[in-house]
Amino acid sequence: MTLGALIAKRGPIRKIGVIGMGYVGIPAAVLFADSHKFEKVYGFQRDSPSSGYKIAMLNRGESPLKGVEPGLDDLLKRVVAQRKFECTSDFSEIAELDAVTLSIQTPFLNKDDLLPDFSALKDGLKNVGRHLNEGMLVVLESTITPGTTTGFAREILEAESGLVAGSDFALAHAPERVMVGRLIRNIREHDRIVGGIDPVSTQRAAELYSQVLTKGKVIPMTATAAEVTKTAENTFRDLQIAAINELALYCEAMGINVYDVRTGIDSLKGEGITRSLLYPGAGVGGHCLTKDTYHLERGVQQLGKALLDYPQGEPSLFVLARRINDFMPRHMYRLTVDALARAGRTVDGARVAILGWAFLSNSDDARNTPSEPFRDDLIRAGAKVSVHDPYVNDYPGVPISCDLDAAIQGVDAIAIFAGHHEYNTLDAAHVKALTGKQHPVIVDGRDLVDPVLFIANGFIYKGIGRGDKNNHEIIG
Repeated sequence: MTLGALIAKRGPIRKIGVIGMGYVGIPAAVLFADSHKFEKVYGFQRDSPSSGYKIAMLNRGESPLKGVEPGLDDLLKRVVAQRKFECTSDFSEIAELDAVTLSIQTPFLNKDDLLPDFSALKDGLKNVGRHLNEGMLVVLESTITPGTTTGFAREILEAESGLVAGSDFALAHAPERVMVGRLIRNIREHDRIVGGIDPVSTQRAAELYSQVLTKGKVIPMTATAAEVTKTAENTFRDLQIAAINELALYCEAMGINVYDVRTGIDSLKGEGITRSLLYPGAGVGGHCLTKDTYHLERGVQQLGKALLDYPQGEPSLFVLARRINDFMPRHMYRLTVDALARAGRTVDGARVAILGWAFLSNSDDARNTPSEPFRDDLIRAGAKVSVHDPYVNDYPGVPISCDLDAAIQGVDAIAIFAGHHEYNTLDAAHVKALTGKQHPVIVDGRDLVDPVLFIANGFIYKGIGRGDKNNHEIIG
């Protein structure tokens, strides 16, 4: 019997499993559960010491994601109350499902050797393969190196199940395209890239995702093309950020305001004029942008190295952009050192407050936060560092305060790393009084404070791209 016949015999997708209860898996699972087309959704989560707590929380209808996620809490409560969603660590439930998706992180432990850590994804694939039945659909949502779906993912599923992908079960890659803070909206409204290992797999995956789309549409392609699409779109965004960050560094060196330049560039409109100007900042964090360039680079090395025509001896433009963005926390450190020197202080012994441990505004997502290398540099230099974040309550080895005034009390310098709403309303006089310093330092990595007001209150100001203010006259 062909795969198409097996799927026809099974009928419409009714029961779904989502492996990985994180920023991608949770919203995907509750949106599937909210669709009248589906009867039951299981969220699979390992009952581990670090993340097993999510199981009970989710089954109570409580989200373990602490940032601002419009619509998620209400949606989760509803599907749990309706008994359409359940979280479990029992992977044997997979045997009763029609479709399974995997949303598991794929980080790089060492970016220089282009070797990603696929251990968690491989474990997830093995759990699926052990319970895989004929006619089922398996979809990888994780961002992966091009060639993974038709490579080791297929091999693991076939070895564990004894079945053949494309003949006995459908296999596809449908990469997530979400951003923390707008998870529900992104899944519903963004177009969904769907790439199967064959046309039948692509069609079955399209059937799954079309039920949760509102404005978005399904865009079908091959599995490898889908893998490249995901890694490339994040690589291009990282490239755009690197471009404005480099421009910000140039503007600082030339004594001008990068935001004036940005406004000027953006003012040129018209037919045939296309550009996407982002904003400079203290660094790029998160799980995706910090690694997807390396997945793309690894993909071309594995699948097309012999055919790649590229300027000999020249570095990858994409990898260079990644390095520029990785440099920005180091630049924040240099701005802090320079500002402290203007105040007659050295970093050694200085007290510095970092505002924002999450990498994204109004979020609790602290994965690959640029605040961490900045903090490491300060501590190595002998500084005493406090960290404040209204959303991140816990991070390994880093004490984090939720009391902003306490974090600022008595510090010599303040460095803003996240664009949380709470930092938009910092009062210069109040902050200065808390520090108790005649000339406290403020280093703005997100263009949140008005330099004129803070300088007028005696602060020594430094800001990313603010060459017009970074060498201001000290007042008072």
